[in-house]
Amino acid sequence: MAAAIWTITLGLRMDISPPRDEPIRFNRARQRIYAYNFNYRWWNPFERWRVIPVAYDWSQVRAERWKKRGATAQGALIIKWGVVLSIVEPGTNKVIDRFPLSTMGADEFAWAYICTYMQQGPSALPPPGPPRDHNNVPWYNLALRLAPKVKWPADMDRESRTAP
Repeated sequence: MAAAIWTITLGLRMDISPPRDEPIRFNRARQRIYAYNFNYRWWNPFERWRVIPVAYDWSQVRAERWKKRGATAQGALIIKWGVVLSIVEPGTNKVIDRFPLSTMGADEFAWAYICTYMQQGPSALPPPGPPRDHNNVPWYNLALRLAPKVKWPADMDRESRTAP
């Protein structure tokens, strides 16, 4: 009975606790990166899971590709891949934080676009698409509709959008 309660609680928390999106902002003028970092412990559904907005210097950012292989109960092979941004201590390669850049998406192309933007500016890139509202979710996705909206702290929101 306790295992069933734990499993149901964990399932509900995994569906409605993460924010609707985990955006990352890149501020070329400040040479900083801002992440809407969601932290949770899957094994403890009773602990408070929370968003911790973080900011790091661009010089601390590294990209890492990852790939996982697995199998389903029916024997099908599943391969997932993506890119995470790793933050290292200044002057070392010791990773102090990680957050996802993409999963099953553009991968190294997204990283190349970001690097070009941060090093050469927007004039070196094709024009981006229209900005996306991270709180705009499909009407049919009930879990995302119940999830908390993306809300940056006011001072970090202002800093990430402006020049020094």
